[in-house]
Amino acid sequence: MEAYYKEIGIRIFHGDVIEVLGALPEESIDLIFADPPYNLSNDGFTCHAGKRVSVNKGKWDKSKGIEEDFNFHYSWMEACKRVLKPSGSLFISGTYHSIYACGFALQKQGWHMINDICWYKPNAAPNLSCRMFTASHETLIWARKNKKSKHTFNYDAMKNGKWSDDFIKKPGKQMRSIWAINTPKNGEKKYGKHPTQKPEALLKRIILAGSNEGDIVLDPFCGSATTGVAALRHNRKFVGIDLEQEFLDKLAIPRIKDELARRELPLFQSKARIKEGPVEYGLLP
Repeated sequence: MEAYYKEIGIRIFHGDVIEVLGALPEESIDLIFADPPYNLSNDGFTCHAGKRVSVNKGKWDKSKGIEEDFNFHYSWMEACKRVLKPSGSLFISGTYHSIYACGFALQKQGWHMINDICWYKPNAAPNLSCRMFTASHETLIWARKNKKSKHTFNYDAMKNGKWSDDFIKKPGKQMRSIWAINTPKNGEKKYGKHPTQKPEALLKRIILAGSNEGDIVLDPFCGSATTGVAALRHNRKFVGIDLEQEFLDKLAIPRIKDELARRELPLFQSKARIKEGPVEYGLLP
């Protein structure tokens, strides 16, 4: 399958996630971060920048009913499991609209849960209805292919790294499963904001925890390519997939180009030859 955008160590595909994943080599990916549709575009409202705004994000985020939504999650996870290496792992982000369906699908497919992580947002928007608690966290599920898999976990980097922006993380102490990370900074929205954009600090932590330099990181719903920016910044290779061409053209690809422009040397300059095709498409060692 031809990539929509490519550089050495980078492939971004425009198309259906199941079809694209089906064209990638089996057991070729080291780490997956997935931020699938939450299916919460239900004509309700929320608060953004102090104003009441619609929660509707696009057709891609509308629920098709419990059964069809679940079947979609089951299908893309099954496709991810095929391309993930035995030593790899999968992070899924979601709210209560989607995360429990994702967790059930993982259980049915025989994945092994490593952690559920609470991403606490200290600067979350207030609740305007005043009829419920203010939503100020998302849940991350971290899973490996099965119970016997030996997944990558960079324990020392998590324990002894510099995480000064997270008031919960104490220096020299084990990283806990509650992460205090603010929503995306203004500089991360240079080209506009994706409606479900994740902060670079969140993806930095995930990538440093679950992969090593030179590894291939996949985001099957890459949106504004925050995962790609974080992967390149920490010397990983990146594969991104998204169905919405507008997000790729206006957000993802410009951000990737900006990140490449900041580097003193081209990414993986030593890779002199890039092989094309569905089996060897230039990202594999």
